[in-house]
Amino acid sequence: MPSRADITYFGAGPALLPTAVLENASQALLNYNDTGLGIAEHSHRSQYAADIINQAKADLATYLDIPDDYEVLFMQGGGSGEFSATMYNLVGVWVTRKKAEILKQLGAQSEEEANQDELVSALKKAVESELKLDYLVTGGWSLKAYQEAGRLLGPEFSNLATDSRAVNQGKFGKIPDESTWKLSKNAAMVYYCDNETVDGVEYPKFPDALGPDANGARPIVVADMSSNILSRRIPVENFSLIFFGAQKNLGSTGVTVVIIKKDLLPPACPQPSPALMRKLGLPIPPVIFSYETVAKNNSLYNTLSIFDVYIAGQVLKKLLTTFPNKVDGQQAVADQKAEIIYKALEAYPNVYRIVPDKSVRSRMNICFRVTAGGDTEATEAKFLKDATARGLTGLKGHRSVGGIRASNYNSIPLEGAQRLADFIANFAQTQ
Repeated sequence: MPSRADITYFGAGPALLPTAVLENASQALLNYNDTGLGIAEHSHRSQYAADIINQAKADLATYLDIPDDYEVLFMQGGGSGEFSATMYNLVGVWVTRKKAEILKQLGAQSEEEANQDELVSALKKAVESELKLDYLVTGGWSLKAYQEAGRLLGPEFSNLATDSRAVNQGKFGKIPDESTWKLSKNAAMVYYCDNETVDGVEYPKFPDALGPDANGARPIVVADMSSNILSRRIPVENFSLIFFGAQKNLGSTGVTVVIIKKDLLPPACPQPSPALMRKLGLPIPPVIFSYETVAKNNSLYNTLSIFDVYIAGQVLKKLLTTFPNKVDGQQAVADQKAEIIYKALEAYPNVYRIVPDKSVRSRMNICFRVTAGGDTEATEAKFLKDATARGLTGLKGHRSVGGIRASNYNSIPLEGAQRLADFIANFAQTQ
């Protein structure tokens, strides 16, 4: 039987966790801080739980240099849950802001002062003619987000601002030129997935098209960073909301993190009343997906898995200890690992075909096919079998696209990337 040290696991998620973090967690699971109870047994209302949450929030803010005008939330439901939550909450923000505009036009100081029929009528017209959510579809996950918005809100409100399949023969693997994006005016949000885990596509930088306009106003930009968070510096101030599942670079499955600008939360922007949303024919979020509710309760409205937040906190502490220059240090390592693996693949073009366009290759999810011999599936099966024999596991591509996928998350050491690169070369030489 192989030991943990014998295995380099390239699975896409849940991903490898640092051994030192797991060792600390195993002790905490049995007896946390000499309390005689494990961390999973302590009440989520306890001071222990509050301290774990607050420290994890502080360390995340330090590591990523999150400005003070952002709030960090720990939620449940994964990235798929956030496809729904972002839509629910940001449609609510749009309605609140549109209502303020209309009240000003009506000469009313508050919703209570206004003629209700006039207010609701004007809001309905605005919803029908102006409400849009923009989606930049560059892979399987952004496609799911777009489809979920259409399912919950209605396809008439979901704008497919770009679809990379249109420029890549019906397949994902490129990002269309920004000049072709059909962005809506004053969209309730513009969503994109910063790194497509399935398709191996990563935005090389924040899109210029989503920057401020001539008057300095920024669109409400929402990014799913589930599979590349903590791996490179983020211009946080360019985003209204960032979300990510913990199970790639931050921790274990069960916690989803939301970084949200405070001007989208009360008191700056309270959500509309359920009664008003019903009059407008718009959906209301389940309370556990309500950002203002989660924020008001410091992520403890319902029973949060404090053990999973603890693991995330331990990962952050390890990163801060390892890299005095914080995320910039980890980014240098991530870039180096990706370069090692891609160079190994590029050295044998008759054996390997890298799936995405070079301009958008992911550093985190390296997707390729093994085409030597004419029977790709058989050759890939042998590649996977031989890799497993060498302790290189988790390399099978997503079931929807097949192929090989090496998920090069932060927990993969430089030596692990080199081991994979050496195997890629050795396997090619036998074909």
